[in-house]
Amino acid sequence: MGYCDFILSLIFEYDTPKIVHIHSKKVGVINRLLQLIIIGYIVGYVIIYNKGYQEFDYVVGSISTKVKGISLTNRTILSDKPGIWDVADYVVPPQENGAVFVMTNAVITYNQTQRCPQDVASGDFCTSDADCPAETKIPSGDGFRTGLCVNSSQNGTKVCEIYAWCPFENDTLSEPLLKSAANFTIFIKNNVHFPKFNVSRVNVDSNMSKNCTYDPHTLKSCPIFRMSTITDIFGTPFKNVALQGASIQVNIVWNCNLDHSLDECLPEYRFTRLDRSNVVSEGFNFRFAKYFQSGDQPMRTLVKAYGIQFLVTIQGRGGKFSIVPLMLNLGSGLALLSLASVVADIIMLYVLKSKNFYREQKYQNVDDNVYSSMKEDTPITTYNSNKDQRSASYH
Repeated sequence: MGYCDFILSLIFEYDTPKIVHIHSKKVGVINRLLQLIIIGYIVGYVIIYNKGYQEFDYVVGSISTKVKGISLTNRTILSDKPGIWDVADYVVPPQENGAVFVMTNAVITYNQTQRCPQDVASGDFCTSDADCPAETKIPSGDGFRTGLCVNSSQNGTKVCEIYAWCPFENDTLSEPLLKSAANFTIFIKNNVHFPKFNVSRVNVDSNMSKNCTYDPHTLKSCPIFRMSTITDIFGTPFKNVALQGASIQVNIVWNCNLDHSLDECLPEYRFTRLDRSNVVSEGFNFRFAKYFQSGDQPMRTLVKAYGIQFLVTIQGRGGKFSIVPLMLNLGSGLALLSLASVVADIIMLYVLKSKNFYREQKYQNVDDNVYSSMKEDTPITTYNSNKDQRSASYH
């Protein structure tokens, strides 16, 4: 029967709030202070700072880039003689999706053919053709043997002839080839759209000078960037970056308050260097070749290109006033106010010195037996109509 009584007591039990007015400066100050903190959070942070009165839409857009500048060097892709490099020479490939590569240095190997003596450093020495089985390759070699034993670059020694692009590349670097690359400029045009609000913007202002160049302190809105200015942001001399190359992200951020004038909706440019220097792979480089024919002999010029790869990305959002998010944020904020009473109750019932007294005043248990005894002893109030007085009697 004990378990049944316990279960029945849980089922047939009801809790109702009890209002207790507590005249305590400590509890009152704590409660009001918590309420002020919550109200400050709702109004200051949620509504004002986070613009809780606005609905938002994320930006979509397109990017196009244009590079300008020329450089005079002691050799070009065409020949080992002084010449001019322009955009068609140093922007490879000419068009990329959301990116542009600008060559700042190059190792050029001219007039490569597909047959040559094996490098002496490989140790593939021979005395006759029998020592060079055709279409075989040694681990330290640079290509497949042709089956012929030929004279090497050293007098008195012979090596196996191989199928490979020769002469071999010598990628020893001393200084950047395109020294004028520091003054190259990159123009980034960015068209963006906020679909929900049907608002479009472009990062090119009609009042902006075509000869402006970006400056992180004085001309933050100019979309024309000098390459040396970008590397200076990272505190790295341009010469060091130009020698080995780099990968840099240009992030265009559009955070616009569309309740204000659209002229105030301007982008912010942020730069991040993505590559990290290490002994295994430093900078950014790749190879490409220019092929041609000399008589019946296929030939090529191999270019190992070092440079800066710019990855251009877009992010941002636009906000506009709407009653729906405002009401939602105010409603959730008002619900948070109940936390002040909860915390004040915890401090009052478990922290203060008078906690036992407050606990007795806050909690009260009422049983059916108490109700029955009250029915037996309930005072009945009657009125004497003649004397207009009240009297109480017990039955």
